[in-house]
Amino acid sequence: MWRWYGPISYKLSAFTEADLSPLEIAYVDGGSSIVNKGHTVQVNVDAGSMLSVDNQSFELLQFHFHSPSENTIEGESFPMEMHLVHANEEGKLTVLAVLFELGAENSALESIWGRELDTVEEASAIEPLFNVESLLPADRQYYRFDGSLTTPPCSEGVTWLVLAEQVSVTQDQVDWFYDLMGESTNRPVQMINDRLIYN
Repeated sequence: MWRWYGPISYKLSAFTEADLSPLEIAYVDGGSSIVNKGHTVQVNVDAGSMLSVDNQSFELLQFHFHSPSENTIEGESFPMEMHLVHANEEGKLTVLAVLFELGAENSALESIWGRELDTVEEASAIEPLFNVESLLPADRQYYRFDGSLTTPPCSEGVTWLVLAEQVSVTQDQVDWFYDLMGESTNRPVQMINDRLIYN
């Protein structure tokens, strides 16, 4: 089974104050299938969902999950994290991360969760198409830093945007993911060293 070994998974702390531009999110109903990748659960997204930041537009390619979280905030870990992977026309990647905290059932997540995904790489269709904006918190304030992907090929030059507000998830919803994976799917948290974390 794949393990998550990449040069990022950071303890977000020692923030640098910055006037970050607002995120412009224009996601549409596009989540078309969900698949067990052997190292995560991934939702494939049809074309048309866009994220704009700093006057650059990025198209959503897919989103996937980790448990426990790959990022921490002021030392606090979270039971699950979602990564929304985007690319612009030049192929530059931007990942929008959403942290989950234990609480009420996440009805949006439940609408795609709990499927029979025991067979790796066998996709299950999502009908009707899913809009991932329903999994985002209302507050779009975020932390920003430069890093890389957390899975092979661990590409550098990735912009990370971690939403500061968490969304809720139940222990049962986390357990479904963990039981399917059979183990934790996060990389151990690394120190930020000389990287700057903007907020």
